[in-house]
Amino acid sequence: MSKLSIVLFRQDLRIADHPALVAAGARGGSVLPVFIWSPGEEGRWPPGAATRWWLHHSLRELETQLHGLGSRLIIREGKTSEVLQQIVSETGASAVFWNRRYEPEAIRRDTQIKSALKSQGVFVESHNGSLLYEPWDIKTRTGGHYQVFTPFSKACLAHSEPAPPLAAPTRITKPTAWPDSLNVDDLPLLPQIPWDTEFHKVWRPGALAAESALATFCSNSVRGYSEERNRPDHQGTSRLSPALHFGELSPRQIWQAVCQSLHEQPDAPRAGEPYLRQLLWREFAHHLLFHFPHTPTAPLREEFLRFPWKSNQDNLQAWQKGLTGYPIVDAGMRELWTTGWMHNRVRMIVASFLVKDLLLPWQSGADWFWDTLVDADLANNTLGWQWTAGCGADAAPYFRIFNPTTQSEKFDPEGTYIRRWIPELAGLATPWIHRPAAAPPLELRAAKIKLGTTYPKPIVDHDMARKRALDALQQTRQNMDGERPA
Repeated sequence: MSKLSIVLFRQDLRIADHPALVAAGARGGSVLPVFIWSPGEEGRWPPGAATRWWLHHSLRELETQLHGLGSRLIIREGKTSEVLQQIVSETGASAVFWNRRYEPEAIRRDTQIKSALKSQGVFVESHNGSLLYEPWDIKTRTGGHYQVFTPFSKACLAHSEPAPPLAAPTRITKPTAWPDSLNVDDLPLLPQIPWDTEFHKVWRPGALAAESALATFCSNSVRGYSEERNRPDHQGTSRLSPALHFGELSPRQIWQAVCQSLHEQPDAPRAGEPYLRQLLWREFAHHLLFHFPHTPTAPLREEFLRFPWKSNQDNLQAWQKGLTGYPIVDAGMRELWTTGWMHNRVRMIVASFLVKDLLLPWQSGADWFWDTLVDADLANNTLGWQWTAGCGADAAPYFRIFNPTTQSEKFDPEGTYIRRWIPELAGLATPWIHRPAAAPPLELRAAKIKLGTTYPKPIVDHDMARKRALDALQQTRQNMDGERPA
């Protein structure tokens, strides 16, 4: 029997801490790394434009890493099950390994593939290469599923400490012959028009760049993360979310690096350390998606199925383009469009504005983020939007409505972030840059601003919008009360 093993790369585009690759090597024989482009199998959520850009460059870096180990990446396009069977037939491979994905469509597909390959006598084994804990391992005392973060995070750390990352192989045994392969450039990943110009200035995809960014963060920023993480005008966050989504880094690598940088023993980290909590929030997002697979499109809290959302395409487009008249909102949306990323505090502000001030459905925001974020991740995207809308697990109460002006004054006090992304407001004095609509005419003229022309007037009055949102919540509650039996 052939000792050739296929390793299917998906959202694990790295060599270090790669359980499937390690398991294939431990089996003995040769190893065939494979990537299959199959966006049609992702259901409603094929990769968006920004993530396709990142994927292109990350695959290039993975190819380079594999070449350095004496191997190469076989690239195919098509239905995963059919392509895998073709490669098995062409090469005589007797085993297939992969790291698990946890999205609903991926689970259904992988289950079917595993069954089909096993029926043909192929050994198939999957591993956890993208989470600290399996979603089915963390349970409430009654065996249920957590819907509140704090007890979930405590249960994770009570269950076990995250395992240390696996060492990268120093060599990969190549097969006697290589099957045919596409080139990365053959895949429809890069844009047809050059909207990605700024992406190249901001990002460097790939595992090596991700490892370097992690080291820099641990050396320079992790100790001040608690104080700096809410300041979009500062470089206080790790910006590792795209690397985590594409698996250029594993959460175990990050957990260990952060613990070591804080002089923690890997088996006894501070559970309350803010950055480690962010990793556990990511775990929580995947826990929820696994156990509540309907939530990418429907609220977890069923009463919000009756929420009176509005439909206003003009307001939606103004939000998407960063033309709402609220500078912190517009700065965030322009940063997103230009770089494929947005600071997390600003993500909360722009999301609150969409669902509370404009009363537009959270799904519209989730769709836009999915196409424009380089770190678009179904679990995180779903948790974030349902949290903001007040309709998900551990959600912010719907009556918590961010005031975009006071948020701007608090977290971008000098207007540095706004000036960077809204250059037409750059000349406005700091007290007014957060509220140009309230600026005296002399201030506006001095800054060469004409409201409604060079910068839009607010598309909605926040105080009015807040009252409207609270009225909508009360209406939803009354509808629920009316449907309950006496």
